[in-house]
Amino acid sequence: MVAITPDSPIASVFGRSTKKRDAIQKGLGLDTVGDLVWHFPRRYVKTTELSEVAEPKEGDLLSVVGRVTRSEVKSFMNRRTRKLSYRVEVRIETNGPSFTLSFFVPYKGQAETEQRRMAAGNRGMFTGKAQRFGGAWQLASPHSVMFGAAEAGDDDEEGSDAADAGLAASLKGLLPIYPVTAGVYSWDVQKAVQFALDVVTDVPDVFPPALRERYGVLDVMAALRWIHAPDDHGQLGAAQKRFRFEEALILQLVMARRRAVQRAMGAQARAGGGGLLAAFDARLPFTLTDGQGEIGALLERELAESHPMNRLLQGEVGSGKTLVALRAMLRVVDSGGQAVLLAPTEVLAQQHHRSITALLGDLAAGGMLGGAPDATRVVLLTGSMGRAQRAEAMLAMASGEAGIALGTHALLEQDVSFADLGLVVVDEQHRFGVEQRAALTDKAGTPPHVLVMTATPIPRTVAMTVFGDLETSVLTELPAGRAPIQTNVVPLAEQPHWIDRVWDRVREEVAKGHQVYVVCPRITGDEPEQGETDQVDLDDTGAPVPPRQALWAVTDLLEELSTRLPGLRVQMLHGKMPADEKDAVMRAFAAGEVDVLVSTTVIEVGVDVANATAMVLMDADRFGVSQLHQLRGRVGRGGLPGLCLLVTRADAGTDARVRLDAVAATTDGFELSRVDLEQRREGDVLGRNQSGFRSSLVTLRVLRDEKTIVRAREAAEELLAEDPELSGAPRLARAVDEMEQTRESEFMEKT
Repeated sequence: MVAITPDSPIASVFGRSTKKRDAIQKGLGLDTVGDLVWHFPRRYVKTTELSEVAEPKEGDLLSVVGRVTRSEVKSFMNRRTRKLSYRVEVRIETNGPSFTLSFFVPYKGQAETEQRRMAAGNRGMFTGKAQRFGGAWQLASPHSVMFGAAEAGDDDEEGSDAADAGLAASLKGLLPIYPVTAGVYSWDVQKAVQFALDVVTDVPDVFPPALRERYGVLDVMAALRWIHAPDDHGQLGAAQKRFRFEEALILQLVMARRRAVQRAMGAQARAGGGGLLAAFDARLPFTLTDGQGEIGALLERELAESHPMNRLLQGEVGSGKTLVALRAMLRVVDSGGQAVLLAPTEVLAQQHHRSITALLGDLAAGGMLGGAPDATRVVLLTGSMGRAQRAEAMLAMASGEAGIALGTHALLEQDVSFADLGLVVVDEQHRFGVEQRAALTDKAGTPPHVLVMTATPIPRTVAMTVFGDLETSVLTELPAGRAPIQTNVVPLAEQPHWIDRVWDRVREEVAKGHQVYVVCPRITGDEPEQGETDQVDLDDTGAPVPPRQALWAVTDLLEELSTRLPGLRVQMLHGKMPADEKDAVMRAFAAGEVDVLVSTTVIEVGVDVANATAMVLMDADRFGVSQLHQLRGRVGRGGLPGLCLLVTRADAGTDARVRLDAVAATTDGFELSRVDLEQRREGDVLGRNQSGFRSSLVTLRVLRDEKTIVRAREAAEELLAEDPELSGAPRLARAVDEMEQTRESEFMEKT
């Protein structure tokens, strides 16, 4: 008999059931026995308790544990076959609504067998689509697996509920519910997994006995059996602890190795020598916050090291990250090197250029008439610049004349070079892929120091998991002069007339001499939404479904507000405008020549207009939590109280309204980041742009498993300090190597 191992094809555990095998293999992407046994349940239900069921919605696919209260065999004439057929009509109760289910069978004897299996008083798992019929709920197209007693059944191509009942009957307390796909039911997977666990051999354990004892984790086979068929929550918890720690440890070992490699790389120490930073500090019209001072000193120490600095600087909107980065850039220029700042948009790059040159004054006029003695030159490079402007900026960078370069993706082009690139600063790092950041750092002769910044606060464990090869600093204080921002939800679904009050508030702010942002989710009214088609949707009766109300658009709202707000200077801004027009509009708004700026999210980051006190976000439910927080941070920057109105047509109680209520309830970006992560989960947070892992977490959740991730990071450092090659745990070493060799890890290495 051929031994079945984790590498064996999945067909080896299915026997004659080719239909179910194909459905599981193709639908779930499980090709080997190992894939199958590592396909973990997504949740568990107690077989001894009825399901808590909220009021369902029509069309919901429900899986519930219920108790049969009535079971009857009824006959009817099949119109298609013109023969007498049968159905078993069952009524079940839950801790919530009761449901009626109808199981159709061709023969009376089969119907009577099904009736006995689902006799009154029996409990089971029932799956079907929720529908209202005759004033009562039913589960249409139902399937079931019963608990308690198993009848013999055929294991034919279709299988049978009765055959599967024996599997559920063997469970002592918790029924696993698996991720499934069309044509596959949870108990199909459960049955295949249980058989696979009975026959599989040579399952590798990444933890040798010594490490299992050291970290208090189960051996792999015990953990697999308990994760798939736990008797109680104690067994389930022990199995989950093992797999979550294993995943966290492998990930943290990869990160720890990367940090060790980075520490071993040679970099040119940038310890200063000139007087540019001192001259700049002497001119600052304000005092640095404690956080800015502490992190600034830390950056100076790290820039003076002979290995590359790799640091993530995060903080609230308006916490002064750019000033911290600028001081680090000036320190590098003092040492004879160059610094570059990469921004995601032209609007932000131009804003940085204006604000940095304004802060530096004649210190930014190096080599020019009127420049200060210690001055350097600051240049800007963007894709929309003319050929002569680009050539001048590129020559200044290549010759070393420009100590500081600012720009967009144009900085990544192959013909852009630097004389001595010592520091790379990436602003709003989540907008860039790691390959793009690598294209910039590769332009340095020796590995440069790297500082990446984000104004989207990241929970500590997210930072540890996503940016585990970076050291993290957080600016928590806001500089003096930042005013509070009042945020209100404007619920047009319940109060449609409140939109008039929104425009009254805009008029009131302008009357006080202030300015207002109005942000729309799209540019034009005829711009299709994502996934939108010309197809007309029909409801269950065949009647056309009324189309959703169109989203507010910049061009349409500009026209409307020109009528609604007579006498006010209203202008628009969006990403498809020519670069010179965008810059002209922003300059006019900054100069107070525009009262109301109707814009897309192009103003989300970096735009700093002290006189702007109010922001109106149209269709606010179409923006994410972190994006709403970023946008709101554009107001209240000049010491004047800010107002943010979240206009929405979403119904009360929906996820969208919950999200908006959370934003209105707090201005704490770190608290909002947790809300955002809980709603979006890691699939979005751990995207390729951020980490290279492309949502690779399987059992871990970075908020739920904070303690596990912290423990794994400590364990990874300890293990590598004791045994850098992990020779005492060869299977663990192999798992780490495999992760490092994946395409995802290739992205990580370029971070």
